Amino acid sequence: MGGKWKPLILYHLAPGAKRTGELRRLVTNVSEKMLIQHLKELAEDGIVRRIDFQTVPPHVEYELTAFGRSLAEVLAPLCEWGTAHTDEVAFIVQRRDGTTRAA
Repeated sequence: MGGKWKPLILYHLAPGAKRTGELRRLVTNVSEKMLIQHLKELAEDGIVRRIDFQTVPPHVEYELTAFGRSLAEVLAPLCEWGTAHTDEVAFIVQRRDGTTRAA
């Protein structure tokens, strides 16, 4: 379950199935390549189910498996905390990036 974006992907899939474009809009600042890579890994791990509707143009949706729903329930409070403290976390990251640590 490693990766910066996976908890956010699970958080946004918790209410129901989403298409890749919807997830890209919801999980801000993630590249399409990284989103696709994480979705593939989550599907391989049995956390997310990929639903291919076999249509042209392609229509693919992702939804949580039962295993994924149980994980999303645990991660939801963490994501809510992060959303509530976005400014503080951003400040901490900027401060850390702007300073050098003494060895």
